[in-house]
Order: sequence, then C-alpha cells, then structure tokens
Amino acid sequence: MNAIITVVGSDKVGIIAKVSALLAEHKINIADITQTILSGNFVMMMMVSLESSDVSIDVMRKLLEEAGEKMGVEINIMAEKVFGAMHRI
Repeated sequence: MNAIITVVGSDKVGIIAKVSALLAEHKINIADITQTILSGNFVMMMMVSLESSDVSIDVMRKLLEEAGEKMGVEINIMAEKVFGAMHRI
C-alpha cells in the first residue's frame, strides 16, 4: 500500500532528516518527495510505500503526529487511495 505524508510548519533545520529517519526505522520507503518554503513555512509531500513496513498506517499516523509535535510542525499520513479520492475533480 502507498500513502501520502504531508508536513507543514515553520521552517527549521532537520525536518526532512527526522521524518526520513522515523520512516526508515519502520522500513517505510520514500518513493517520491517534494518540498518548498512558502512565506517562511515549510511544506513537504512524500509518497511512501508501506509494503515492507513493520507498523500499520494507524500506528505510523500516531508516531508521525508525536514527532510533529516535538518539531512544531503538523504531519499527516493517508492512504494514497483516500488522498486521490479527496482530490478528484
């Protein structure tokens, strides 16, 4: 299963490194990533593969939320199918 992760918040050093390390710790592969700074706000989207993950998407959601709180950013994860359905025109 693929999922989309979004990260939004004030720009600071280490956001990509910390999110990537958490994903690697749970065997989640980053298939694609884009990030930018908009008016001083860090915005990142990742497409990840949960195929080899050692945790469920629900557990990963909780871990990412906790990591986001520590970094002062908002991190969300949703299944690619849900993301696609939400953004269909």
